Amino acid sequence: MSIKISKYNASGNDFVIFESDSFHNYSNLARKICNRHKGIGADGLIVIIKNKSEISNKISSLILDLNNDKIDFAWDFYNSDGSKADMCGNGSRAAALFAYENKIANKNMKFLTGAGIINAEICEINKHLAIVESELTKPVKKAENFSENGFLWSFYDTGVPHLVTFVKDLNDFNIEVARNLRKKYNANVNFASFKDEILRVRTYERGVEDETLACGTGMAACFITGVINFNLQNVVKVMPKSGEILYLRKNDDKVFFKGAVSHSFDALFYDE
Repeated sequence: MSIKISKYNASGNDFVIFESDSFHNYSNLARKICNRHKGIGADGLIVIIKNKSEISNKISSLILDLNNDKIDFAWDFYNSDGSKADMCGNGSRAAALFAYENKIANKNMKFLTGAGIINAEICEINKHLAIVESELTKPVKKAENFSENGFLWSFYDTGVPHLVTFVKDLNDFNIEVARNLRKKYNANVNFASFKDEILRVRTYERGVEDETLACGTGMAACFITGVINFNLQNVVKVMPKSGEILYLRKNDDKVFFKGAVSHSFDALFYDE
């Protein structure tokens, strides 16, 4: 069986994306496709579902009028290890560009994720490179600040759970501490530093089970922590390990995440 797939990159995170008429369990396929030696290689797999009746059946337990809310599509998101995730900030921007390029949605769109409805906008586009902004789900504080392993932690859910600590030097990033806290709290773990008007972030991401080049929801969690605890402005530049500059802004209780997305290539993937 062959599947037409597309590869997108958003600030150091790469994703394989394809369309499907219905929801299935794509965990095994995600592991195959995301494998960097035997597959395409990616941080995650995004399956785009645009069948409205299929979406209605999937979320029948929710009070949601698809026509009134004008949802353009839904997604299933899988980490490279095959585990499902409700939300991915960089993935949301990649999915938006895919939807626009494949005429699934206009430049302004809404789509359904496990974390809720996401609004996204294609702000600029030049061939296969675009600037995309997505409105993330409302941040939820999961616990009061606490100290552990010599660091002060904040705990927010920005679509998925994130632990955040601010440090003077990002070289203080400790992967063993991050790995242990990820297991203990079932959360992503972020080290952040604010210097020269730039919020710098390093993230240990569950599902990848290692440090990643970028994590959108992680940057958002660091941003919210900085705004609340350290009086950061409501608009900041943010730099993940990939070195790209992105922008986060807060408007009331809404968080917006903006940056570049590139369409790398299209291909056929053969699944036995």
